[in-house]
Amino acid sequence: MSFLVKVIVTAFAVVIGSYFIPGVTVADFLTAIVVAFVLGLLNAILKPILVVLTIPVTVLTLGLFLLVINAFIIQIAAHFVKGFEVSSFGVALLFGILLAVISWLLELPVKPRYPQR
Repeated sequence: MSFLVKVIVTAFAVVIGSYFIPGVTVADFLTAIVVAFVLGLLNAILKPILVVLTIPVTVLTLGLFLLVINAFIIQIAAHFVKGFEVSSFGVALLFGILLAVISWLLELPVKPRYPQR
């Protein structure tokens, strides 16, 4: 799936998730596209570093600490993007879970059924 399609799908997921979780506000769809792009950059650059640094904690929590890392990345994105606000860490944690589920559901129709080898 191309990067642009992934960003647009994530932007829709951000808008949908902000409707379901009080404490997450997105000013408009353009802001959601910027949030999706920033989340993509943070997930590509910062997340691998955090995952490697927290391997012992992640193993002890059977992988649940990765949700904490996702919430931290969402809060960093909220800090950098004007028009995107997350009220607390708990809200960011719930938003991260919901964002993953919504993105997965929205990507189902656009993913190729048989990946190329």
